[in-house]
Amino acid sequence: MTGYIDSIETFGLVDGPGVRTVVFLSGCQLRCLYCHNPEMWQMKGTQMTSDELLKKILRNKPYFKRNHGGVTFSGGEPTLQKEFLLDICRKLKQEGIHIALDTCGVGIGDYDKILAYVDLVLFDVKYTDSEGYRHLTKCSMDESLKFIDALNRSDKPVWIRQVIVPGLMDTDDYIRSLAEYLKRFKHIEKIEFLPFHHLGFSKYEKLGIENPLKDTPEMDPEKCEALYQKFLTYYEG
Repeated sequence: MTGYIDSIETFGLVDGPGVRTVVFLSGCQLRCLYCHNPEMWQMKGTQMTSDELLKKILRNKPYFKRNHGGVTFSGGEPTLQKEFLLDICRKLKQEGIHIALDTCGVGIGDYDKILAYVDLVLFDVKYTDSEGYRHLTKCSMDESLKFIDALNRSDKPVWIRQVIVPGLMDTDDYIRSLAEYLKRFKHIEKIEFLPFHHLGFSKYEKLGIENPLKDTPEMDPEKCEALYQKFLTYYEG
């Protein structure tokens, strides 16, 4: 079983608990306005068998045990390579390794099968209504809702991630709608607001792709934190 891997990050500290190996699987159906990894849109990169990937991951197993870490599959959208993802997850479970899935929930199905092997889901919220979702991603919201249904059936814990882009998600109306939208999820453990940044802008130039947000300023971290505190009053109130 072979998959397309863009890159592998060792000793990751932000994509799940503990020290983690983060595997970036290429391919994504969404074209998010704020995407900072446009090089992963196409399913290409290093081809690797699940056994080859397992061997690389197992080198870091001692660090996982000491720090309650594990492996995070990210992208791109990892659920697009569902057969490869299922194959490597089965092998990781045999090794007793914690698995996190960083996803927007827009793959090609079999979500119940995938989630059976996953210990934690990092869910990337794109937008809270269908019209805004399509404007932001150029895709329908429907597939992500199917994933959320499967996620709720799985009873797996969820960390929510929301990028805050000036002019798109930094309004009171949007923050209120997010608090309502998150009622869809059964087992949220953590909610993060991530300020929009320009770190991926050079990739658009290198790839010759038009950057739709090239004139959008970065989100001020302090304003982002203030929005998060306001969000909590709606979410917990």
